[in-house]
Amino acid sequence: MSLPLETTRANKNSLLSAGVDAAIADALDDRRLVGAVVLVARDGEIIHRRAAGLADRENGLAMRENTIFRLASITKPIVTVAAMRLVEQARIDLDDAATRWLPEFRPKLPDGSEATIRIRHLLTHTSGLGYSFSEEDDGPYIRAGISDGLDQPGLALTENLRRIASVPLRFAPGSDWQYSLAMDVIGGVIEAETGVLLAEAVAELVTRPLGLADTAFSVRDRSRLAAAYMNASPEPALMGENALVMSLMGPIRFVPDRIFDPASYHSGGAGMAGTADDVLAVLETIRRGGAPLLSSDTVAMMMTDQAGGHRQRYEPGSGFGFGWSVITDPAEAGVPFPRGTVKWGGVYGHSWFIDPVNGVTVVALTNTTLEGMWGKFTVDLREAIYAAL
Repeated sequence: MSLPLETTRANKNSLLSAGVDAAIADALDDRRLVGAVVLVARDGEIIHRRAAGLADRENGLAMRENTIFRLASITKPIVTVAAMRLVEQARIDLDDAATRWLPEFRPKLPDGSEATIRIRHLLTHTSGLGYSFSEEDDGPYIRAGISDGLDQPGLALTENLRRIASVPLRFAPGSDWQYSLAMDVIGGVIEAETGVLLAEAVAELVTRPLGLADTAFSVRDRSRLAAAYMNASPEPALMGENALVMSLMGPIRFVPDRIFDPASYHSGGAGMAGTADDVLAVLETIRRGGAPLLSSDTVAMMMTDQAGGHRQRYEPGSGFGFGWSVITDPAEAGVPFPRGTVKWGGVYGHSWFIDPVNGVTVVALTNTTLEGMWGKFTVDLREAIYAAL
């Protein structure tokens, strides 16, 4: 006799919870992570939530579900939603040139010729821009003093855009894919169009309509902010004032206190802080079709590969939509995600994905880079979830 559907689902949820908790426990026991908050939702219902480990090891503060994290690149999907709201309002067009709003932003091609960077190029990382961390020590971004949005407290957006524009593009816009500071440029476009700082624009367009209180370009309650750690042995090391972390993409420089400096520009690619529940609320809005922020047609476009067939160097089997990576070939990617899953992370130690086929959304925020973004923990977590679906 077959079990009732409700019983079968309850059993699967129990199996999923046990697997997720085991992945978290293994990472903590192996001292690969200091702390984590993990939320798993299916069909709009949170079926597992867990806060584990320490938010601040040196002060003995336990991780809590409402702990605030420096979000790094989890900023990107939030700012992308803001940009796409302006597209729907016909205030921005995807085929407009960025110079419509930023007339001085005119980086040239390596041969010195002019190039047209369009909004869609910026949203899909096909603009020809780059990041400093993807260069050698003497690379042009580094020589120009360009900030990746994680360092240089007090730097103004206008100055960083000037520095970016002074460096030749890596390729002609639309001809290739390169993860980049494009979302910081989008932040400048949003500021120019709305006439307010990016923080206020994102609040008006995204966070306030969703009732989110803890996610912003500043920290609302410092007592709940997780300390920042980086991979080290025998245990993760607390990040200092100018921490340098080696990654697959290159050396990444962090200044964790940047977010406390009100003069720091609002990085559209890396500048926000927030909670796991707030991030889940944004992602679930996308999974459900966009309401009350976006139309279902816009969300469908955002969740489709928009990168012109150009592929990512470090993400095989993936294209790029607006705001996130899109799984185009699960076998090539070597992942259990079905085709059409969207995902990304944050270099302070985060990962997330939306699986529209199974109705699953997962947010995993940690205070440990790079383990929480690219490490064994992320693989164990997704394997535990898909073993139970």
